[in-house]
Amino acid sequence: MNAADVAGRPVLVMMSRWPAFGRCKRRLGATIGSTAAATVQARLRTHTLTVAQELHNEGLLSLRLALSGGPRRLEQQRLNAKVIDQGKGGLGLRMRRQMLEASKGSSPHPVLIIGTDLPDLSRRDLCCAIEAVHHHPLVLGPARDGGYWLLGLGQRQAQTCPAWLFSGLPWGSEHVLGATLQRAQSRGWSVRLLDEHNDIDRLEDLAPWLA
Repeated sequence: MNAADVAGRPVLVMMSRWPAFGRCKRRLGATIGSTAAATVQARLRTHTLTVAQELHNEGLLSLRLALSGGPRRLEQQRLNAKVIDQGKGGLGLRMRRQMLEASKGSSPHPVLIIGTDLPDLSRRDLCCAIEAVHHHPLVLGPARDGGYWLLGLGQRQAQTCPAWLFSGLPWGSEHVLGATLQRAQSRGWSVRLLDEHNDIDRLEDLAPWLA
């Protein structure tokens, strides 16, 4: 039996770039250099995986790593979790693809999706997301830059995964969260907002993390 088929257990998809020189954190790399940016990415990725794997090992969620670049087979063996390729296309297309793939199974289950740029991500954050996604069609974790660090869909919504959640959004801008909330409201979806977090894209974002 697939771990995701355990009655109602959420699937957590973690979107990750392999932390290679020149392939990740390019905005940060323009300031601190590509090698240092890759090191930052590797540390962030390790932290996020550690938090998620703890809940995966306890059976509270099923972890999937959607990887861009890197040795998928070796990562799967190391993590004891499913590792898949993100595929081609813009961020919205890749997220929707992973959401639809993660929603497949013999029993309906919610799906959560996060990135790896979360230095202060905690076990509590993901437990709150797991609880919320059982009671709301849409769960969002606001980011301080106007985007979101987590998106979750309830059982029924994950199976249909409507395109309006992902297409035509101003990705990379401070309007992503607002536009998503507006679209959800216009369709009568209730939304649960989690605690706000900061992700790391620029040099100034490193200050609290390194303090």
